[in-house]
Amino acid sequence: MAIIIPFKGIRPSIDKSHLVPSRAVDNYNKSELQAELSHNSFSFLHVVNPDFKDVSKTKPGSDERLQKTKAKFHSLIDEKILIQDNKPCYYIYQQNKDENSYTGIIACTSIDDYFNGTIKVHEQTLIEREEKLKHYLDICEFNAEPVLFSYPNDTIINQITLKSIQKPPEYDFKTSDKVHHQLWVVKDENLIFQLKNQFSKIQHIYIADGHHRSASSALLGKSRRNKFPDYTGQEPFNFFLGIFFPETELNIFDFNRVVKNLNHLSPKEFITKVSDKFIVTDLGCSIYKPTKKNNFSMYLDGKWYSLDAKAEIFKKNNNEEILDSSILLEHILSPILNIKDLRNNKHIAFVSGIKGMQELKKQVDELHYEIAFGLFPVKMKQLKYFADHNKIMPPKTTWIEPKMRSGLVIYSLE
Repeated sequence: MAIIIPFKGIRPSIDKSHLVPSRAVDNYNKSELQAELSHNSFSFLHVVNPDFKDVSKTKPGSDERLQKTKAKFHSLIDEKILIQDNKPCYYIYQQNKDENSYTGIIACTSIDDYFNGTIKVHEQTLIEREEKLKHYLDICEFNAEPVLFSYPNDTIINQITLKSIQKPPEYDFKTSDKVHHQLWVVKDENLIFQLKNQFSKIQHIYIADGHHRSASSALLGKSRRNKFPDYTGQEPFNFFLGIFFPETELNIFDFNRVVKNLNHLSPKEFITKVSDKFIVTDLGCSIYKPTKKNNFSMYLDGKWYSLDAKAEIFKKNNNEEILDSSILLEHILSPILNIKDLRNNKHIAFVSGIKGMQELKKQVDELHYEIAFGLFPVKMKQLKYFADHNKIMPPKTTWIEPKMRSGLVIYSLE
């Protein structure tokens, strides 16, 4: 059963709540990052980039850089820009974006649940990245961005959440990307007991986003257990930070593909090859978005096409096991365009569905791509099927909202 517990969060003082939290650093382009660091001295980005104002720069990922990150984090606490709650709390977070509303609970979960399968995964992690993040945690000793989890809808948890958000929030602010953020701190001991007890009745929770962060936290905990064999199980390294959403609260968008060239084929030759496994319908200039599973949109040479996978693709498989991203890889990207490894091939890029089909057209018309493919979004049922059957989805199969900010509520490993 799930271990989802309250903790003493470290978070911005109320007057700095709109200034400290930042998007993940790789979600800023170079000019955006420079502007934010230059104009907002309270941004959590200064923790991630601790030598921004220094003449002598440190190497990213080096021990020297990580020690400076840790020192910058502590300086924000010393200056009372960040404060720590004096008792364990749950934190209810609500995000409103593009007419979508998401409400979840920030808490800690156990590395034991990661190892024993209570936490379900659907994405393969890279050992090199796991070790890199583990090293980061080992030196810096904090979780600043929660792993995104989903759990089956629970009436009692929903009731407690709804009751709690009737009160004025602790934080209430909008960011420059037009996202509205609110946070409530659950301090009431009775509510804390009820939440902890109710979460303990949940059989499985699912990682929606943050597989590498989960894996690295579990590895760090295992390493420290080996280092301190008399551990009690209550030390901070036995847990890591998450935000827990009822599965109906999450929004899974399509994750689309753009490719730089046709592997020396003309558009006509390419379409002929695609027609072996797909019914290809020419839609002219009309922007097309896939309308169902196993249906794709394609933009090529100024035209949109609908691609319907032929029945022969599904003969030997359970339909739940067949992902559109796998169909595209196995029947177009790999055999026709010679793209076999999505993680390392420089000829393919990925575009989140929140940007719409117009972004695919723009990428081909204005940038350095020759063809684009739109996919139908994966449903939560299929994500859970993969996780429950220990199956792994191809890279970049899902784009899941909401995206969390770093530095909103922080978990200390010290």
